[in-house]
Amino acid sequence: MTHPVATAEQHEHELAALELIEHPTVTAAYAQVAETWLGRAKAAEAMRAVFEPAFEEVMFSAAIWSSNQDPLRPKVTTITRLEHEVDGRRIPGSRWGIDNPDTVYRVIPISGDERYEIRGSVGAHRMTENYFTLWNQHMGTVDVLDGRRMQVEDDGSYVITVDSDPAGGRPNHVRSSPEAHEFYIRDVLLDWGKDDPNHITVERLGGAPTRPAPTLDEQAEATAAMMAHFANFTGKLSYGMYKSPENHFNLAWSADHTGGLRHQVYVAGRYVLADDEAFVVDVSDGGAEYFTVPLSNIWGTTLGILDRTGSLNKAQSVTNDDGTYTYVVAGSDPGVHNWIDTGGLSEGIVTLR
Repeated sequence: MTHPVATAEQHEHELAALELIEHPTVTAAYAQVAETWLGRAKAAEAMRAVFEPAFEEVMFSAAIWSSNQDPLRPKVTTITRLEHEVDGRRIPGSRWGIDNPDTVYRVIPISGDERYEIRGSVGAHRMTENYFTLWNQHMGTVDVLDGRRMQVEDDGSYVITVDSDPAGGRPNHVRSSPEAHEFYIRDVLLDWGKDDPNHITVERLGGAPTRPAPTLDEQAEATAAMMAHFANFTGKLSYGMYKSPENHFNLAWSADHTGGLRHQVYVAGRYVLADDEAFVVDVSDGGAEYFTVPLSNIWGTTLGILDRTGSLNKAQSVTNDDGTYTYVVAGSDPGVHNWIDTGGLSEGIVTLR
């Protein structure tokens, strides 16, 4: 089978986004958003030092996401990826909003006036968490389908129907509404060596589109607006984290709005460490099948996960004798398995999910 993420459609979309970010409207927004965000953040030296690479990712994610917003011509787009190459060209990373390194995030634009079929297949090893969330323009849930519990054929294939009618016996139906805007699909990998992300395609049913595709100028305007939105969203999120005392957790919430995942609990705090200090986190999973402990900066990108342990989930961790978990957040190896590596970043955000 083809790769579930690195599809021909995904590569075409990423290459087009490289051209989009060179548009004068987008380059002007890039400079303006950077200046505004830095002015508001009043970042400490450690955070200021990582701004440029993080900002590039957040802004490129805005280009990737904003250019798949036409519900008459829907595509399946992965919006949060690490840096990679396509046809010999560098594709920047596109992490933003304190992403979860275990998650493949995909979007599909939707109109409540249209009918769609989402077709795909699951792998031999189903993911612990997989949600097809249909939300409105404000990231509030309209409907949600639990991918772990949807009906799947013997060969692993499935069909999800999307329209404003009741299910009427259709097994994998997501009911849309006039406020429906977009699918936000999360494939969460607990065991990276086994878990198989979904293969996903989408088709709008019905006749030819009733309006032309957005022009490059229109797409550029949409990208500029999303760049500013991403900076504002992440800035407010980080500000909320930084109002809490350092090296302490006092924020916990469960939400299905502003991007939150229904049925998931978020526990957040921040660390500030000297070179010879560590932040120790003791966790009981409470019976949850999945949890993860990633670190991020205030610009919303998570830390190193390729050659560092900037994030560890339940399957990647070693339990204590009583079944709990102890994590050590530190800049140098403390000699324990559950080391969350700051990568030399002396302060940052810890978000348990």
